[in-house]
Amino acid sequence: MDKQKLETDFLRIIQENNRIIYKVTSFYTDQITTIEDLFQEVVLNLWKAFPNYRKESQVSTWIYRIALNTCVSYYRKSTRRLVCVTITPEIKVYAEDHESIAALYACINQLGKLERALILLWLEDRPYKEIAEIMGITTTNVSTKINRIKEKLKQISKM
Repeated sequence: MDKQKLETDFLRIIQENNRIIYKVTSFYTDQITTIEDLFQEVVLNLWKAFPNYRKESQVSTWIYRIALNTCVSYYRKSTRRLVCVTITPEIKVYAEDHESIAALYACINQLGKLERALILLWLEDRPYKEIAEIMGITTTNVSTKINRIKEKLKQISKM
């Protein structure tokens, strides 16, 4: 594949999927400058990985996986730790009862980073198989973890 076509294809994929990247990055922080930094870091990592993308999975699955890994790695390396994150407004648009959803998001913000990643994908109605591919775990493990997260959220909501 020539360089021009590679760049064109990459830019098209980023434009078509920038909402996914934004959701994942904003899921890990509510500070706009950090979101922008993470967004750029994700795009850079996608660019580095793009020549090796084998199209064995959906583009969105590939993007989710790299975006989640980038965000988790970013905060593992960072000396500062997040206390709370805000889930993006785009997700709230789909809610009918905004008060209940806001309370749910407040509970989700208390979960660990990997738990938030799993629940983000689950809230996006991603199939367990795709979540497993993105997270690099088995489908059974996804099911188990999602059930545990749901129970954890019930406990948090009772506090």
